[in-house]
Amino acid sequence: MLRPSQEAYDGLIRRVKAVSLLGSCGAVLQWDHQTYMPPKGGAHRAEQLALLAGLCHEQFTAPEIGDLLSLAETGELARASGSAAAVNLREIRRAYDRATRIPATLVQELARTSTLAQDVWVEARKASDFGRFRPWLEKLIGLKREEAKAVGRGGTLYDALLDEYEPGETAARLTLVFAELRIALVDLVGRIAASGRRPDLAILHRAYPIAAQEAFGKAVVTAFGFDFQAGRLDVTTHPFCSGIGPGDTRLTTRYNLHDFGDAFFSILHEAGHGLYDQGLDPEHYGTPMGEAVSLGIHESQSRLWENFVGRNRAFWEYWLPRARQVFPDALDGVGLDGFVFAINDVRPSLIRVDADEATYNLHILLRFELEQALIAGDLSVADLPAAWNERMARDLGNAPPDDAPGCLQDIHWSGGSFGYFPTYTLGNLYAAQFFAKARAELGDLEEQFRRGEFVPLKEWLNQKIHRKGQRNRAVDLVAAVTGEPLNPAYLLRHLREKLGMLYGV
Repeated sequence: MLRPSQEAYDGLIRRVKAVSLLGSCGAVLQWDHQTYMPPKGGAHRAEQLALLAGLCHEQFTAPEIGDLLSLAETGELARASGSAAAVNLREIRRAYDRATRIPATLVQELARTSTLAQDVWVEARKASDFGRFRPWLEKLIGLKREEAKAVGRGGTLYDALLDEYEPGETAARLTLVFAELRIALVDLVGRIAASGRRPDLAILHRAYPIAAQEAFGKAVVTAFGFDFQAGRLDVTTHPFCSGIGPGDTRLTTRYNLHDFGDAFFSILHEAGHGLYDQGLDPEHYGTPMGEAVSLGIHESQSRLWENFVGRNRAFWEYWLPRARQVFPDALDGVGLDGFVFAINDVRPSLIRVDADEATYNLHILLRFELEQALIAGDLSVADLPAAWNERMARDLGNAPPDDAPGCLQDIHWSGGSFGYFPTYTLGNLYAAQFFAKARAELGDLEEQFRRGEFVPLKEWLNQKIHRKGQRNRAVDLVAAVTGEPLNPAYLLRHLREKLGMLYGV
C-alpha cells in the first residue's frame, strides 16, 4: 500500500505534467506566430495565447496542487537529497510559490500584450520607427513591474524578473562579474584595433545561394548529432529555438544571399539550444528533472557550438573542403587561413547577433544596464533611443544612425523578456569553462573535429548537463561539472589565445 506522501507525489506529478502539456500547445502557437502565421492573424493569436496562459496558471496554482505538494513534502521523498523526487519537489515548490503570487489576470494580460507587441515591433523595426513601438514597450514595462512586485523576492524589482531566467542570481553579483569582464574586453578589443591586421571580409559576402546555405547548415548540425526526425529548421525574423516537447525541437534562422555567416552561425547557435532540448530525459518530461537548469546554462550550449566549435580552425579543416563543393563559386580561391580569419573578425558592430566573440558581451552589458534602469524607473522609455546610442558610442565606438539597428534590433523586450539578456554573457562564461573541462576529459577535441567527429562532445554534454535536468542550480552545476565555481578566466584565456594568434596581440 502506498504511503500518503507517495500518493500525493504521484498525483502532483500527474497534474504538473498535464500543465506542461498544455503549455507546449502554447509553444506551438508561439512558434507559428513567428514563422507561418498570416500577418492579420495577430489579434486572434493574442487571444489564443492569453487563454492558454490563463489556463496553465489556473491549473498550476489550483489549491489541489498546493495540498498535494505540502503532503508530499512531509514524507521521505522530500528528504532523499539528490533524488529525482526531491529535486522535483524543491523546484515545483519554488515555481508554485512564485506563480501563486501573480494574479491570473496579469498572466493573461502579459501573454496578450506581448503577442500584440511583437507584431508592432516587427513593423516598427522595418520602418525604423521607435515611436510606433514606444507605447507598447511602456505598457509591457508597467506589467513587468506589476509582476516583479507580486513576486517579491526581497531584492530589487529587476532581481525578481532575473530570477525567472537564472534562479538565485542577483543583478548585484552579475554587475561585479561583468565589470571585471568589461575592463578586460575593452583592453583586448583596443589592442586588436591597434594591431592593424584585418581579414578580407569580402569572401563572406559573395553570393551564397540560400537553398545551399540551408542544406549545408543542416548537414553540419546533423553531424553534431541534432536529429531532424525530431526537429526542423524554418525561417523567421529573429532566430530562435523552440523545444516543444520530446521528439519536437524547432530551429529557425534568417538567410542573406550575400552574408554566409548570418544564417550559418545562427543555425549552429540555435542547434546548440536544440541539442540541449533533445538531450533532456524524456522520461521526466513535464517535471523539473526533465527541464533545463537556467537560460544561462541553455545559452552556454548554443555559444559552445557556435563559437568554440563552429569558429574553431580544426572544425573548418574538415568542413571547408565540403563547403567548397556546396559553394564552388563563392569559395573559389578562398584558403583556410583567410576563411578562418574572416569568420573570427573582430570589430565593433551595431548589431548584437552579428557581433564577434570579443565585442559580443559589450552589447549584452549595455542591455543589462539599460533594462535595469527601465524597470527601476531611472530611465524613461521615451529616452531609451538616446541612452542606447550614448552607450553604444561609449562602449563600442559607434552609434546607430536610426532605431532599427539601435534599440529596435532585439525581439526580447517586445515579448516582455526583461532579465533575459544577462544570461547570454553568463552563457559565454559557462561555455568556456565547460569546453575546457570537455577538452581535459575527452582528449584532443581539435583532432576529433579534423576527422569530423563531433558526437563525442555532444554525448559528453548530454551526460554532464542535459540529462541532469534541474538536479543542480546553475552555479552548483558549473562546480559539479568543472570542479570549480564560475571563473571568467576561461573565456578571457580562450579569446586571448585564439585572437592573439590571428591579430598578433
